[in-house]
Amino acid sequence: MFAPYLEKWSLQPDGDRVSTRSSQLLPVRWRGLPAMLKVAHEVEEKLGRLPMLWWAGQGAAEVYADDEDALVMERTDSRRSLFHMAMTGSDEVATRIICGTVAALHAPRDAAIPDLVPLERWFAALAPAARTHGGVLARSLAAAEALFSDPHPPVVLHGDVHHGNILDFSARGWLAIDPKPVYGDPGYDYANLFCNPELAVVSEPGRLQRHLAIVAEATRLAPRRIVSWILAYAGLSAAWFLEDDDDFDVEGEMLVARIAAAEIDR
Repeated sequence: MFAPYLEKWSLQPDGDRVSTRSSQLLPVRWRGLPAMLKVAHEVEEKLGRLPMLWWAGQGAAEVYADDEDALVMERTDSRRSLFHMAMTGSDEVATRIICGTVAALHAPRDAAIPDLVPLERWFAALAPAARTHGGVLARSLAAAEALFSDPHPPVVLHGDVHHGNILDFSARGWLAIDPKPVYGDPGYDYANLFCNPELAVVSEPGRLQRHLAIVAEATRLAPRRIVSWILAYAGLSAAWFLEDDDDFDVEGEMLVARIAAAEIDR
């Protein structure tokens, strides 16, 4: 799998391969620089190169080479981890770092916007799940519809902001990897912060309120709008897990949706 790309881009293997559900990765050297070769299996993952190219290394890892199936991107060997921070007493610090990285991703660029999936279409799974299961998923659908009827100016979104997708690149700062090919309201990119890093953390009493204040200050978004995005996103994520018959993660996302709905009601 890797051999054609190693030859095509004159890459030297520099570590052990890593397999995920959607991609195969291999640490390499590109013109002497540490890099990561990523060969994607799924269409959505392949199209994730489009926002990466558009960001051009600003707020995200730089792409050194790419084609329709693979890319070579900047690699970090830092062991600093936002997940570890969040799990060991620095949860709020991690959220501030993530907010800074997302703000850099959302900054205006002169380049033409790539052909990405509109956020309304990205939410396609939520309506049928809400019709079938009702309950908090119906609340999530109503929140999404209200947000779509009152949109903020759209941006190129990351689409999967969580503690494992923002890495420490030392002097270059904390940069994003592995985006989804999505375009839309900037508030969406902050919702997943409230579903991560682990259910035991996000369900802790008062956690949503503490991090809501941080995100509202960083983004200048109204707290109620942020919570509405949390409710909408958690419902969408639950709908995706329902499609995958992943009952454990469905319950976790449902719990986050209920916490967000309770905050709106409060």
